[in-house]
Parts: sequence; C-alpha cells; structure tokens
Amino acid sequence: MGRAALDEYLYLMDEAFGGDDWHSLMTNVKAVASDEWRWVAAGAVRPIGEMVSHVAGCKNMYQDHAFGPGTLTWADPRAAQNLPDSTSAGIEALRGRLLEAQRRLRASVDALGDDAELFRPRKTNWGELKETRWIIKALIEHDLYHAGEINHLRSLRRADDRWAFDRF
Repeated sequence: MGRAALDEYLYLMDEAFGGDDWHSLMTNVKAVASDEWRWVAAGAVRPIGEMVSHVAGCKNMYQDHAFGPGTLTWADPRAAQNLPDSTSAGIEALRGRLLEAQRRLRASVDALGDDAELFRPRKTNWGELKETRWIIKALIEHDLYHAGEINHLRSLRRADDRWAFDRF
C-alpha cells in the first residue's frame, strides 16, 4: 500500500498549522500583539495566551498517547494550559513550545509506514481507541478552530470585528 493519503494528511496538517493564508494557526499567532496575549473579552475567561498554550499541550498529549508511550498527564508542563509568563521571553518560549509540539506530532505521522496505518486504532489521552485518521483529523480541526478563535479575539480587542467588505 502507498502513502498518498498519509501525504495528503501531512499537507493538510502543514497548511492548518503554518500555511501562509489567513486561517492557519501560526499566521494568527504571529499577528498577536504583545498587549493581546493576556487580554480577556467581556464575558470570557480565556486569553489568547492560554489558547495557544492549550493547543501546544493538546498536541503533546495526543502525540504521546497515540504515537508514544502514553504516559503524559495534564499535570505535566508539556501539557500546560496556561500562560505563566507574558513577557517577550515568555511569549517566545510559548511559541517555541508550540512549534516543537507540532514538529513532534508531524514527525510521528510522517513516520507511519503506509496508508493502512490510518485505519489502525490508537489510544487517546482519555483511554478510548480511535482510528489514526480520526486523531489526525481532530488535530487539524483543532488548529483551525483555535486559529479562528484567536483571530476573533484579536478583532474584538482591536474593535475591528467586521467583514472587510462591510466597511461602509
């Protein structure tokens, strides 16, 4: 069996995470200004910094349970869901953590032998078995979901939450 489907999943992972267009996770993360990392919208509780930390933590958690030893817990710093340091150095460390989590996850998917692996059940961090393709799909969707959420929060913070064509 070949790797055509695996290669397509890798392409979709790369685009959702770091593609050049406006909807990728990293495009939105890179656009976050220093004063926006801890800002919380009215009625909300999660700042952008915690969302980015959450995405990195989930990537580490899924990678460990589906492709690794399956020992990572939410108490581990690699699975952190918060932003303890919003200084420039702290933000850069968080970006580095996110990039490293993506690198590890992508390498695990790329290391799969062929497309048959996509149907192999793998463990999730909550103990349920899911097909490999479901896990990869969930992680692609997760990047895109939080990219949109980050984009929206930035728009609210900047009081610029309108469609570009709706500026009359």
